[in-house]
Amino acid sequence: MEKRVIGVLLVVLGIVGLVMAGYFFMRGGDNNFAYKSIGLYGILGFVFFVSGVALIRNTKDKAT
Repeated sequence: MEKRVIGVLLVVLGIVGLVMAGYFFMRGGDNNFAYKSIGLYGILGFVFFVSGVALIRNTKDKAT
């Protein structure tokens, strides 16, 4: 059960990261900070999201 909770937290962090990347993308800007922010939040959000989904999917529930 603990692994599923960690998986859900990773999914939520991933969604937040992807939303932040989308926010910086839509806000635009010609400075280098905007591009770094889009890349950083996008990559971390994607990694967190995918790892959280995989953790939830691969965790087996045991009847106790």
